[in-house]
Amino acid sequence: MRHSDPHGSAEAAAAPPAQSDLNLLRTFLTVYRSGSFTAAAQLLGLSQPTVTTQIRSLERHTGRELFERLPRGVAPTAVADELAARIAAPLDALAEATGHGSPGRARPRPVHLAGPAELLSTRALPALAPLVAQGTRLRVTMGLTDPLLDELRTGRHDLVIATTRPRGRALSAVPLTDEEFVLVAAPALADGIRGRLAADGPGALHGVPLLTYAEDLPIVRRYWRHVFGRRLNCHAAVSAPDLRAVLALVVAGAGFSVLPRYLCAGELARGALVLLDEPEDAPINTSFLVQRPGASDNPHVALVRDRLLEAARAW
Repeated sequence: MRHSDPHGSAEAAAAPPAQSDLNLLRTFLTVYRSGSFTAAAQLLGLSQPTVTTQIRSLERHTGRELFERLPRGVAPTAVADELAARIAAPLDALAEATGHGSPGRARPRPVHLAGPAELLSTRALPALAPLVAQGTRLRVTMGLTDPLLDELRTGRHDLVIATTRPRGRALSAVPLTDEEFVLVAAPALADGIRGRLAADGPGALHGVPLLTYAEDLPIVRRYWRHVFGRRLNCHAAVSAPDLRAVLALVVAGAGFSVLPRYLCAGELARGALVLLDEPEDAPINTSFLVQRPGASDNPHVALVRDRLLEAARAW
């Protein structure tokens, strides 16, 4: 009777038993690459329940969960990443040798890209549109930098756009783009603030609703330290975990905020927002494009990486 060791290593659990049916491994690899049981079933010419049954059978063999079931598709666990790394090349070589697949006809594996929702939506994904039109497939995750970098280390993502440089040598990071932070409000609200702000400093904003994306006010606190040379001493009136939502509130006249200039450049250009302050030395934050060291065995990762670095020169 087989017993799984809950404290066993991912490497040990990822090793398939010697007598595993190759069909199970082929199904696993197809699910891993396509990102869902349904897509894998279509590629393999199987029913979705058959794919599910085969994956569950392989999970029983390994004694570990291989995929996290999501509302749409699945995400590989660290055990799945280890197993895929061990079997992908042999299975691909076998498929090519037997005439059941070739690099030219094979459906490309998706590139797993992650980063801040705002930068991905307004800059990165539009820049990748030409690659998608040429056949590159993307699986996009939006979130905060620290959790995304942790997931990158375990193999969940191929590339992460990070708002801070990762520590240590486990990940490789290159500067991607600089974002300037600006203090903004709608014109009607700004009219009564700008003069007092110039004369009295940031105290003029006391009593004006502050709109931010996080309760601890990281962007606003940084602006206060860098521009005004003092600690921020106020609380958020609204906290919404998406800067696009904050931008919409500021445009609607709900209060003021500090936002990346790239995100509100259009609103500033057409007068829907105005700058409350124009410091000579505005605070800047550098974003980084991060991946695990070494070349990926998926050539589309390099295509996405190079395209982002090229496009970012104009951001």
